[in-house]
Amino acid sequence: MAVPASFEEKDFLSCCGSTTFAKHMVTASPFSSLEHAISVARDVWFNTVDVNGWLQAFSAHPQIGQQHAPSHASQTSAQWSKGEQSTALATATGSSLQELSEWNVRYWEKFGFVFLICASGRSTDEILAELKRRYTNRPIVEFEIAAEEQMKITELRLAKLFSSKESIPSTTDKDSTMFAKKAEDRISIIGGHVTAASESPVGKSIQAPARTRPPITTHVLDTSRGGPAAGIDVLLEVWRDAQSRPEFGASDNGGWVFQGSSKTDSDGRSGQLMSIVDNVTPGIYRISFNTGKYNPRGFFPYVSIVFEIQESQKREHFHVPLLLSPFSFSTYRGS
Repeated sequence: MAVPASFEEKDFLSCCGSTTFAKHMVTASPFSSLEHAISVARDVWFNTVDVNGWLQAFSAHPQIGQQHAPSHASQTSAQWSKGEQSTALATATGSSLQELSEWNVRYWEKFGFVFLICASGRSTDEILAELKRRYTNRPIVEFEIAAEEQMKITELRLAKLFSSKESIPSTTDKDSTMFAKKAEDRISIIGGHVTAASESPVGKSIQAPARTRPPITTHVLDTSRGGPAAGIDVLLEVWRDAQSRPEFGASDNGGWVFQGSSKTDSDGRSGQLMSIVDNVTPGIYRISFNTGKYNPRGFFPYVSIVFEIQESQKREHFHVPLLLSPFSFSTYRGS
């Protein structure tokens, strides 16, 4: 039986430079497995760490193409950053590094934080192309993407952290090689971001970790103010008419059934809109925002977003961010 892994705050700071994240991870430890730690880490990062914590974590990373980490980054974090950028540095030329440096400056001037990407296995050309593509994003959109990339990096580093704590049963070369291969495979799996919806190998089943948050969540950002939108009433409903589907322009005839309601907090995140279940019921859902109450002088009295969860997606998490301005809104599927 595996012994639960216990770590110190500095270990988690090497994985993610947010002190809030590190403190909550220490409180939640020890962890029974890497999967358990990652499940808790995602919940802490997306539901507990605030905007300032995200920025603190971003600031612990060097710019892509640079080998020197910020002075406040730990030695372990600096070593991991160097390793994560090894492919990019190995494929770089003098001209591509110069172009990457120039675009890093442009990105910082527009967004106010370092360009963040899970660089493991990516060439300089790939990273540069992604930087240019993301540069066209609006700041609030890019902020959420950067947070997702930070989580990918954190998962990779948690895998390295757990591998370093593994006990080696024998000091023979054969055993050492097997252990190194095991650690390498674990990191590769996390790096690929295998989701619960991925197919399992024939004859085998993978036990996904239990959820630590509801399968449907949301986050509202006010682009006109450049920050989270607090105090917005949020309503979640599901379509329960088995004989029909909601159609554009047609009356719903009472087909929508209440699931839950909440109000966004100071970070723009809603409270719990439904029960925490491992398998969300497939179907058509509608999430509505009382934008008229939030901004009586705005263009939208309310905003509703309708989406469908398929049978193959019942173990996924659905995050529906809303980017709101007085005369427009947009949304995209989060993780």
